[in-house]
Amino acid sequence: MITVLLADDQALIRGALAAMLGLEPDIEVVAQVGSGAEVVPAALRTLPDVALLDVQMPGGDGLDAAGALRAVLPTCRVVVLTTFGRPGYLARAMRAGAAGFVVKDAPPEQLVDAVRRVHAGLRVVDPVLAAESLSTGTSPLTDRERDVLVAAADGATVADVAARLHLSEGTVRNHLSAAIGKTSARTRAEAVRLADERGWL
Repeated sequence: MITVLLADDQALIRGALAAMLGLEPDIEVVAQVGSGAEVVPAALRTLPDVALLDVQMPGGDGLDAAGALRAVLPTCRVVVLTTFGRPGYLARAMRAGAAGFVVKDAPPEQLVDAVRRVHAGLRVVDPVLAAESLSTGTSPLTDRERDVLVAAADGATVADVAARLHLSEGTVRNHLSAAIGKTSARTRAEAVRLADERGWL
């Protein structure tokens, strides 16, 4: 029996995935959570073989949760499941130790197959997304430039971003300028949009 933890902030989708997987004779869903912060505690309680993690969740995204989960429970294989098939997400998922990356509009049998394959020690990556990732390349942003863009995404001022990240305003301006250049944007709002579209945030 393959035991599975599901993490998705949309209860309807989470329930549908659990019901679908529950129809399989060799798969059992042992935990369901709705936020990134709940992933590790639930995994430590239930010790799943496979974790299906949504990318965008409150309390830390699925990519951060994947890295945290791999650190505390390395026997659990992670499959990132997302609506947003962005090449940058794929690269971040692989760096976080995910064994699979599947988009939510894939056929149900593809997800079931992914669970079985990663449990068997294989890697599963959406082929279209893999090709896009190769053509787009990896994120040129440093971790700090990414942090500054994320903090500026809601239109915050330089002073607000500096306060949030405990940096000087000059440092924030330097990181914003570098991020704007690396994304070939004209403004920081455009840099945020472009980086987000590429899955770099």
